[in-house]
Amino acid sequence: MPDTIRAADALARRLYTAGCRTAFGMPGGEVLTVIDALEKAGIRFILAKHENAAGFIAEGVHHRDHAPAILVGTIGPGTLNGVNTVANALQDQVPLIVISGCMDADEAARYTHQVVDQQAVFRPITKASFSLNAGAAHTIADKAVAIATEGQPGPVHIDVPISVADAHISADAPASRAPASPAIPTGADLATARGWLESAQRPVMIVGVDAMNQGAEAAILEFAEDHNVPVITTYKAKGMFPEDHGLALGGAGLSPLADTHLAPFVKAADLIVCVGYDPIEMRPGWRDVWTPQSHNIIDITAVPNHHYMHQSSLNFVTDCAATLRALSDGLDVVETWTNGEIYQLKSALAGTFRSDEDWGPAAIIDTCRKVLPRDAIGSADSGAHRILLSQMWECYEPRALMQSSALCTMGCAVPMAIGAKLASPERTVVSFSGDAGFLMVAGELATAAELNLAPIFLVFVDASLALIEKKQRERQLPNHGVDFAQHNFAAMGVAFGGAGVTVRNRDALESALKDAMIAEKFTVIAAVIDRGAYDGRI
Repeated sequence: MPDTIRAADALARRLYTAGCRTAFGMPGGEVLTVIDALEKAGIRFILAKHENAAGFIAEGVHHRDHAPAILVGTIGPGTLNGVNTVANALQDQVPLIVISGCMDADEAARYTHQVVDQQAVFRPITKASFSLNAGAAHTIADKAVAIATEGQPGPVHIDVPISVADAHISADAPASRAPASPAIPTGADLATARGWLESAQRPVMIVGVDAMNQGAEAAILEFAEDHNVPVITTYKAKGMFPEDHGLALGGAGLSPLADTHLAPFVKAADLIVCVGYDPIEMRPGWRDVWTPQSHNIIDITAVPNHHYMHQSSLNFVTDCAATLRALSDGLDVVETWTNGEIYQLKSALAGTFRSDEDWGPAAIIDTCRKVLPRDAIGSADSGAHRILLSQMWECYEPRALMQSSALCTMGCAVPMAIGAKLASPERTVVSFSGDAGFLMVAGELATAAELNLAPIFLVFVDASLALIEKKQRERQLPNHGVDFAQHNFAAMGVAFGGAGVTVRNRDALESALKDAMIAEKFTVIAAVIDRGAYDGRI
């Protein structure tokens, strides 16, 4: 008699082989077999307080171990609670495996309680959606991993009917499909691109999330230094080029103030090299910064350009690192930006995002960057603080500032920090939240306590949806729906089993950070700032 396993075991074993060691969610009766299978395969199931936060905790782990993230939700309301984090994973290119319990097809035909077409919900916000069946369990598991991780990574959904999870199948899995080898450009287009690079006097490189997912940071550094090419990154790709490097121009995408300096610099370039650049992170104004009629533009991406945010002169759908080396190999080094434009731009950006205020959001960011170690891992919620943080918080390695860059969803910073600290307990991990975003996920402090984790949760407290309130005022609209009470966030930290402190100046913040770095439990630092503190700063 051949060895048999449950269909749920086939899925769990394939995920383990892909490097997965943790899964997150909330159980229901429909996913108990799935959770048991995950645990038996060596994948720890961790209970979160909400499925949406569970997905972001899983993403935080992924940014450290690079394995697919796993979100588990039970039928109906459980699974649907994760829609936001799944949509975010699609736009931010996170390989998230979404496993949902569901009714058997024959039962769903005549039983309606909690029954909803979950595949119809998830198809538009995933790369693929499957319904697990016993006969193809091994194949579906392998397809899910391949689709989630190859090309531009993203989420894949798997509905698991109750009886299918328990169905016994052969333990022998077919061989997994071999991943595709990276492509290297050749021919006339490569020759043209090399000619442009060799003659360029004002080249600039714009680096995005494709390059991060392909691990191209070493090739980018080598290319930039060999040809004296300044580097702009998107927010998601911060750290792909060390931001204390002389050629680093920082992140771009959401700050109008930064755009006033960066956009004219790019327009003045005679060669633009887009390396894994996905403009989904960028403001609409970046649509008009360059055109094939005005610039020589080389686009290196994982998939063809179907977004039409910009077009390029040459499009290479290839591996970023291999293509940069093919472009550069054997070319002579030429002088670029000979009138000091790089230094002038860096000076202008530094002057725009000044760190010398006595107290306020810039002072908070500056103090955190000076006190926390160079290799500290950060996460940022959406809001006014994220725009300022992404300009001022220097990163020296990829994934050192995690954020929802494309969907710009609130409530992601706290759970991503929990995931990162779980995966890298030896590193200092800090989340930066606005007070509104923190309130959305405050229950996950209990998850941090239950896991005995000690990240630092910093909250910018101004009792307002600061970015929206600012836009409301700028449009001279009445104040509606943007203000709320100033709550005791430090007390929340204590209530959930951690530490909490409220700070109103640099010295108090510095002391709180130093204590938090050596604490055995998490710390909530509530940094109180004035209303309108972001005016003129982002």
